Amino acid sequence: MVSAPTPLEEELRALAGAVPDPELPVLSLAELGVLRGLRLTGPGRVEVELTPTYTGCPAVEAMSADIERVLREHGQREVTVRTVLSPAWSTDDITAEGRRKLAEFGIAPPRPTGPDGPVMVDLAIRCPHCGSTDTTLLSRFSSTACKALRRCEACREPFDHFKEL
Repeated sequence: MVSAPTPLEEELRALAGAVPDPELPVLSLAELGVLRGLRLTGPGRVEVELTPTYTGCPAVEAMSADIERVLREHGQREVTVRTVLSPAWSTDDITAEGRRKLAEFGIAPPRPTGPDGPVMVDLAIRCPHCGSTDTTLLSRFSSTACKALRRCEACREPFDHFKEL
């Protein structure tokens, strides 16, 4: 049986969740949906569970170091960050606020996939600059493996699209 989080655990989870993603600093780890759990294991000791956006994600080390630093600054002497691969992260784990921030930042957010996997009802990728759905794929990979590079044919602006997983 899992007990309800203590007020200190809730506070520490909020602090860890507020850490910005190193590759997409417009998003926090909570908004990205990679912070999976946090529990106190003793006085001044905390364990954090983190799920990368994909296996081998190079940002996991930076995320872990940033979480450790923030929690140590708030009185935790021993911080352990464990990488948890199951259940796998999905773009559905990005919060509504995270999707809004991606679009505001000029990155087309991923489309929701639903509980049974990808269901492509609308294949259009909307331009985050002008809203047009007349976009073209320029490259399957952009600045990171989780994004594709597209161009809007209406406003001619290039933009990243956070790929659905």
